[in-house]
Amino acid sequence: MTAALPGSSLPRLPGPIEPPARLLMGPGPVSAYPSVLRAMSAPLVGQYDPFMTASMTETQELYRQVWGTTNEATVLVDGTSRAGIEAAIVSLVRPGERVLVPVFGRFGLLLAEIAERAMAEVHTIEVPWGQVVPVSMIAEAIERVRPTLLALVQGDTSTTMNQPLDEVGALCEKHGVLFYSDATASLGGNAFEADAWGLDAATAGLQKCLGGPSGSAPITLSPRAEEVVRSRKRIEAGIREPDDPEATDFVRSNYFDLGMILDYWGPRRLNHHTEATSMLYAARECARVILAEGRDAVVERHRLAGEAMLAGVRGLGLQVFGDVAHKMHNVVAVEIPEGVPGDAARAALLADYGIEIGTSFGPLHGRVWRIGTMGYNARQDAVLATLAALEDVLRRFGCSVPAGGGTEAAADVYRGA
Repeated sequence: MTAALPGSSLPRLPGPIEPPARLLMGPGPVSAYPSVLRAMSAPLVGQYDPFMTASMTETQELYRQVWGTTNEATVLVDGTSRAGIEAAIVSLVRPGERVLVPVFGRFGLLLAEIAERAMAEVHTIEVPWGQVVPVSMIAEAIERVRPTLLALVQGDTSTTMNQPLDEVGALCEKHGVLFYSDATASLGGNAFEADAWGLDAATAGLQKCLGGPSGSAPITLSPRAEEVVRSRKRIEAGIREPDDPEATDFVRSNYFDLGMILDYWGPRRLNHHTEATSMLYAARECARVILAEGRDAVVERHRLAGEAMLAGVRGLGLQVFGDVAHKMHNVVAVEIPEGVPGDAARAALLADYGIEIGTSFGPLHGRVWRIGTMGYNARQDAVLATLAALEDVLRRFGCSVPAGGGTEAAADVYRGA
């Protein structure tokens, strides 16, 4: 809807934004928790208002619990999950240092890309999409490459695989390697134990299992990683004090300099940028919701919803891509049946039912659909509605599927629980 400007020849203005009703059942973003949306509508305050700084401190403590860490350096980077990835890599890696990236999907390639742009010497090891990287393969590569940093995706939504991390931290510690993981797609819906697994750095985004909008990137740094960041410290002119250190190998990005970001979140509250207030509210509420339900209970809810969706697509006679034993709880990759136009079927699902599912990237584009069960949508009614709609759309495009096969199989999983 648009409205004319009275007495004016200027173009008509659009009306207030009114998004259509959608059930976002793709690989992310997903439908936000209602309380997160309410939190984002709360009034703004100044960036140094006592309420604001107290909210920042509260948010830090909430995310320590979400990450499973006692790291003091646990903050938010304002930006999408990629902002957190870039901040971690550019702040931890000096130009010319070696970075090892095990690749099992698109987002491992992204870590390598960002490390290369940070002028690191990047080494990769790869397995076919649909598998995870064996720990033995990582161990051999660490001994051969001797990297400064190992950068490893936990859950790669492009393939739906969940890379085991629990043995990798000890390997890195043995060889003096910093261990970083991108947990954008997995945090909140799959187990993640930053301290117990020996992580030095981890980043995420809100738009998947955390159940919020894209635009804020939680990050946590171990004391060892924090020491590296602070050793590269350079405070910008205009706020620098005479006795502030000024490293010669300072972080080359201003916005993603974690040293300055930590000073902004720390006791000095040293101005770096203006915190995105509404995104802070959203991030705080995402963490609060998870901890109120119970971190383990939320992971179990995601496991159950993922198991039900897996059973449901199989109940429709569809094939599942990849090593299901290593599938993330929160997304499944379904082989598109022969003869079904994948993008047209997705469009029909969206137009007729208001349900969004995803395709994939690179070698999997047009070959699989990715169906998510995460955050607020990791619940029975969302799973059953998606399977019922998918059954109808498949029939419309000439695919013979068992009547009620998907919903019955998924309902059986819930009944069994």
